Amino acid sequence: MTTPSQDFERLQLKVSTAVREHWKAFLFEGIALVILGLAAIVVPPLASLAVTIFLGWLFFAGGIVGLAATFWARRMPGFWWSLLSAVLALVAAFVLLMRPAQGVLTLTIVVGAYFLAEGAVSIMYALEHRRELSQRWGWMLIAGVMDIIIAGIIIAGLPGSAAWALGLLVGLNLIFGGASLIGMAFAAHSKD
Repeated sequence: MTTPSQDFERLQLKVSTAVREHWKAFLFEGIALVILGLAAIVVPPLASLAVTIFLGWLFFAGGIVGLAATFWARRMPGFWWSLLSAVLALVAAFVLLMRPAQGVLTLTIVVGAYFLAEGAVSIMYALEHRRELSQRWGWMLIAGVMDIIIAGIIIAGLPGSAAWALGLLVGLNLIFGGASLIGMAFAAHSKD
């Protein structure tokens, strides 16, 4: 019988082997993500609109699946809450798909509020753990302050910031994700 530690090591070896064997696929995906990220940064209003429409279709699919599941299990407790949840998903989908410009504004407000809350929580976490985290607590404090600054820029710039905020953030996320895949691909290739 193997221990969890041995199982984990065996899994790590399999993942490492798979990455080395398919490093070109990771490199290609990383390059594609960086290109898409740069496009989103160059044309953030279009990227913001695309994110809103994509989210609308996700809500639509979730609402349809939710309705089907609700009626399939209609004798289960919580039927009305489940039905309400599915209907809300469909309403959100309808709003985002029929009025994507207003959806971009709403999503931007939500993102701004998220960054504000995340920044405050990060700052409090850093201050509370400054003894245990020694030198690292400062980095967490800086990250929290940066989140609050980003939230301030987004919220203070509304409604104008709605045109660029989501697209810029999605673009940056794609670039960093793509860069990490490129780095991983080159690291795996260099081990061959």
